[in-house]
Amino acid sequence: MNIPKSNFPRLVIVGGGFAGINLAKSLKNKPLQVVLIDKHNYHTFQPLLYQVSSSGLEPDSIAYPLRKIIKKSNNTFFRLAEVEEIQPDNNRIKTTIGEITYDYLVLATGTKTNFFGNADVEKYSMPMKTVPQALNIRSLILQNLEKATIAKTEAERKAFLNFVIVGAGPTGVELAGAIAELKNHIVPRDYRDLNANDMQIHLLEGANRVLPPMSEEASAKAEQFLKDLGVHVHCNTLVKEYNGKKVETNTNLELESETLIWAAGVTGSPVKGLSANSLMERSNRYKVNRYNQVENYPNIFALGDIAYMETEAFPKGHPQVAQPAIQQGQLLGKNILRFIADKPMQKFKYNDKGSMATIGRNKAVVDLGKIKFGGFFAWFVWMFIHLMALVGFRNRVVVFFNWVYNYINFDKAARLIIRPFHKVK
Repeated sequence: MNIPKSNFPRLVIVGGGFAGINLAKSLKNKPLQVVLIDKHNYHTFQPLLYQVSSSGLEPDSIAYPLRKIIKKSNNTFFRLAEVEEIQPDNNRIKTTIGEITYDYLVLATGTKTNFFGNADVEKYSMPMKTVPQALNIRSLILQNLEKATIAKTEAERKAFLNFVIVGAGPTGVELAGAIAELKNHIVPRDYRDLNANDMQIHLLEGANRVLPPMSEEASAKAEQFLKDLGVHVHCNTLVKEYNGKKVETNTNLELESETLIWAAGVTGSPVKGLSANSLMERSNRYKVNRYNQVENYPNIFALGDIAYMETEAFPKGHPQVAQPAIQQGQLLGKNILRFIADKPMQKFKYNDKGSMATIGRNKAVVDLGKIKFGGFFAWFVWMFIHLMALVGFRNRVVVFFNWVYNYINFDKAARLIIRPFHKVK
């Protein structure tokens, strides 16, 4: 892999998400050789992927080059590769571009979409975990609007205009709100030969309310906001089958739709090679102690979504969101240096900064401990926090101006089919 020899111990980080980049930044110019490996050459700000899907932002607004993040770190190297296997017995990993040895290994591989074993849903639905997937959804939405204008029958047209989103967590709720705004503000102006009322957005959730991880107050407000936007919310509803044309559920609800977006859950994305005892079978997350060390492997660590750490406050592990990953990455940077120096490490304690979700223009819900609020102020707080969390000054400026433009003009400027999406037949 053409990594120079070093007298310092080598730390290999697999994954350039929130955990990986915060760990790499915390070890800038420290007495370690750091090698960051990722299958993409950019970090993705996943909380705003839905805005790429719904034509609100271009992908370069929420992606940032990994090499640019580490450019001032003289001890850090990046390699574009996918890790295929870990060989813990000889401290080696195999990748698509070769092998590399490590003294310390950090797994920050995140999650992938969980289809819960439904092969047809996996084949025909649209996941949204990566930038390419978000662009696929954007293309499919716009293509289906175009196809609806030339549909030969009313049934065919309605199928193109039926958008079904499965999973009413923050991703599903935010995407449903964004597509509803597309319907309410863009379709009547751009597609005058369509009846905007024929465009339907259905949000399906298996639990008895939307936003199950948040408070009941936030859930109720979010559902009302969605209904005000014209979204059809179906709780206690599970998808049984989808063949690319028709959605069948566990209730009497059946929907003819050319677009099913799957936001119903995630599962860990582990790397082959560690013992099965180190993995939580159901969630595919590595079992780690309070120092993020993988069970049975003292020199291998796991961070963020892929790490399962039981604590008194979080007996089922930490939520798979950005903040635990960021905080674990920052702390592990300090702990690695203490571990090398044979000093005691600091136990991880998650500082829960709250949860939030936006449901469109001037509409959001926020849970900050005992403080819960919604509406315009919550929407403003959501925008500010997400803007500040973006990596890179340019991205913050671009996103800010896009949001201002969209707010003033009721517009979504990125309505481009750059790369047509071809559905599986």
